[in-house]
Amino acid sequence: MTNWAGRTAAETAAAVREGRVTPREVVAGHLARIERFDGRVGAFRTVRTEAALAEADEVAARPDLGGLPLAGVPVAVKDNLAVRGESNRLGSAATEDTPAGHDHPTVARLRAAGAVVVGLTNVPELCVFGTTEGVHGTARNPWDTTRSAGGSSGGGAAAVAAGLVPLALGNDGMGSLRIPAAHCGLVGLKPGHGVVPAGIGDGDWFKMAENGALATTVEDARLMLTVLAGRPFPPPATPGPRDVAVSVRSPFRGMSVGRPYRAAVREAAALLAGAGHRVRAADPPYPLTLSLTALAHWTAGTAVDARGLDPRLLTRRTRVHAAVGRRFLSSVREDVRREQLRGRLEPFFADHDVLLMPALARRGPRAAPWHERGWLRNLVANSVCAPTTPVWNLAGWPALTVPFGVLPSGTPCAVQLVGRPGAEAQLLETAAELELLKPWSRTAPLERQAHAAAK
Repeated sequence: MTNWAGRTAAETAAAVREGRVTPREVVAGHLARIERFDGRVGAFRTVRTEAALAEADEVAARPDLGGLPLAGVPVAVKDNLAVRGESNRLGSAATEDTPAGHDHPTVARLRAAGAVVVGLTNVPELCVFGTTEGVHGTARNPWDTTRSAGGSSGGGAAAVAAGLVPLALGNDGMGSLRIPAAHCGLVGLKPGHGVVPAGIGDGDWFKMAENGALATTVEDARLMLTVLAGRPFPPPATPGPRDVAVSVRSPFRGMSVGRPYRAAVREAAALLAGAGHRVRAADPPYPLTLSLTALAHWTAGTAVDARGLDPRLLTRRTRVHAAVGRRFLSSVREDVRREQLRGRLEPFFADHDVLLMPALARRGPRAAPWHERGWLRNLVANSVCAPTTPVWNLAGWPALTVPFGVLPSGTPCAVQLVGRPGAEAQLLETAAELELLKPWSRTAPLERQAHAAAK
């Protein structure tokens, strides 16, 4: 029997629709790979082995199988989105182990499209931080398991990069999709506000958090976005040159971007210029107060999510984060800073179709018990690694990370593409050009790593 683990979602769904493989065979192959490798990677909090096989058989029996865009495709879901019959623990001992009675709308759309949920993925407590570890497990970068997969959708990124599933559903409140995607060599798409149903926690972190895709190819990311949004995002019928702004500076003053990430942006810019796009250096007019605005919204979102939970069961870093956030609740609700930010950025994006910038500033921190460390240490580790992502949650605009080369350590490097509201298709098309011009390895060589470790 052919093993379908490691194939793309588009390839797998086509094979199922054409009867070349059954949904059960596809799901069983991925479950076997999860059993073999997830002990090293730590992607899943829970694996739905029997339920997933039963649901694969249900997909096979559907009369509309031949038209399902994700026919038989195994997917992983972040552990803060409801999956019928499963609990959401949000990486915490303070949450209840109560099964959900319904699917989150995004999960329902994936299932309606023929996808099979094989498990829920690990997250940091309350999905707060940019590394993924806690009482339910530690998600490691499959390319270098001594390093964190990132966060907070770290388990989903680890699962896709390890070939345990072709797609993962995550969400992004301050970079929570794009950070782990960049660490793990994936396409990570945060759609603009209102494109995909949100409903994440209590208020979507003041409407900053969006659900989106983690995938190994641009085609798969486009496919998943189409399903989640309920409408297509096709390439332009008559593609023409785009105006691309190139910036290598951090949006936060005083935080530098490491040389490999700056070099990746410049190389990507040269490739796009060679492909006929109008490319020029230009920095967005970030306000001086951006770092404080980001901190206020980040902590205030946690303050809301922590309400009703027993503080004695929360880690110290989460308690402090929420306590800081309570001081900012009133100002964050007024939304003045975000409106001012959008007003500053709109003229810039009137002149540029796409912003090309670093996805990260530093490689991922070591995989370690960050949940046992102090708040300030976590804050610094998160901020120096990923100062380039939060601004686009504050603006509510689409942003996408694309693998681009490797770091000196041998782990993936990445760049980030940003556009004005409604630019998702344009960002995907630009990413597809980069994918063609500089292809990447889709999944980590876990078999080779295991063989080397056994010697």
